[in-house]
Amino acid sequence: MSMFFFLPSILLSGFMFPFRGMPFWAQVIGDVLPLTHFIKIVRGILLKGNGIPEIAFDVWQIFLFLTVVLVIGVARYRQTLD
Repeated sequence: MSMFFFLPSILLSGFMFPFRGMPFWAQVIGDVLPLTHFIKIVRGILLKGNGIPEIAFDVWQIFLFLTVVLVIGVARYRQTLD
């Protein structure tokens, strides 16, 4: 099951192919994935020397994804206990 998440994440994150060269629908899906924002953070820090203000938006996007997935996971876990 992890291949259904990891493979699209790698292909749509801009790691292997230029993100802006993808079709619009692929960019929309890629913007939802946390790996896209992680790669933007790492490239910004290593290549441009970005600080906290420049990476804050991408960190916020990763935190938002984490929160949504955590809420869904806790809700599903509670359902399995009943």
